[in-house]
Amino acid sequence: MTDDGIGEDLVRRLVAAQFPRWAGLEVRRVVSAGTDNAMFRLGGRLVVRMPKAEWAVGQVEKEQRWLPRLADALPLPVPVPVGAGVPGEGYGRAWGVYEWLDGDDAWASPVTDLAHAAVELGRFGVALRAADAAGGPRASRGGPVTDWEEGALPGAVAGLAAAGTLDARAALDAWERVLALPGWDRDPVWLHGDLLPGNLLTRGGRLGAVIDFGALGTGDPAVDLLPAWALLTPATRPLFRTASGLDDATWARGRGWALCWGLVTDHHYGGTGGPGTAPVPNPVLAAVARRAWTEALPEFA
Repeated sequence: MTDDGIGEDLVRRLVAAQFPRWAGLEVRRVVSAGTDNAMFRLGGRLVVRMPKAEWAVGQVEKEQRWLPRLADALPLPVPVPVGAGVPGEGYGRAWGVYEWLDGDDAWASPVTDLAHAAVELGRFGVALRAADAAGGPRASRGGPVTDWEEGALPGAVAGLAAAGTLDARAALDAWERVLALPGWDRDPVWLHGDLLPGNLLTRGGRLGAVIDFGALGTGDPAVDLLPAWALLTPATRPLFRTASGLDDATWARGRGWALCWGLVTDHHYGGTGGPGTAPVPNPVLAAVARRAWTEALPEFA
């Protein structure tokens, strides 16, 4: 059992009770820096996804409903749901079984062919936005970045500045420019919502798949431009921008997401202490966030 209360024995009992055809398969926890779900290998070809936080409730059901409708239109492999689990064995949340996708996450095994990744991620976004969004759920990150996390950015700026890692004046000046950006004025489109290195799989240094659609929904696609600053370099960022085919205002809002998400997440998970920080630091997520805002902030100068 781990500190999230979800362990291999619980998964074995749930699988045996609800999916007896898989009852004899080995269960092994997958080490991950993810904050929403615990993952367990089930044999060699399956993976179990278990929400470990209240805010993650509903993600599995959403994936089970929408991923089969979207997968065929997407140019990269995505998770394939094969079983919908229900609460039981003392565990009170819906959970899911998926086909295992081979590869390593792009934090543990970084992309070495960034030019290829830039183009593929751009094409992925185009295909996702082209899918019929009628009836799709509103994405938690599908609205204005200026409303995200209920205005947590000023506190994050103050905390990081106090820790000596941020020029507060530069960050706040950049934020004023984000506040002045025009919003998305078209119909909502599908967006992944969490295109960060931990949710991208690599194979031989190349981008191979996109996972974790817990933030999937409809709205403004600007948040799906996050990899421009969280993953790519100044040399490969233009390739992603061109392949994405989005207008200048949406690109600017994407940069705003990199700034805001980066600063708030770095402050929350970076272990600096003080108001607004997590009780347990997450060094991996903090490092990804730091890269996002440090890449984005100079572009506001």
